Amino acid sequence: MFWYDHGMGGWAWVAMFSMVLLVALAVTAIVLLLRSDRFPAHPAEPRAAPSAKQVLAERFARGEIDEEEFERRLTVLRENEPGRSRPGPGEG
Repeated sequence: MFWYDHGMGGWAWVAMFSMVLLVALAVTAIVLLLRSDRFPAHPAEPRAAPSAKQVLAERFARGEIDEEEFERRLTVLRENEPGRSRPGPGEG
């Protein structure tokens, strides 16, 4: 084997520094990617659909329906709420 020198030459230092810099950049990129919103640690829970009353209130707030229509539909919704007993045939 031939040993020209007991130390590294100039290009060897450049190559070594470049490799260390490349590894540091790769690690930094991976850390930033994992901390971004693209890959959340805890995925957000799906939001529940708005209730019929909420949709009605939003339509009234946007001016799509007037107060009379809002009150009429709200009354219908209240009469047909789940868990509310409805009069049977012949009752009511």
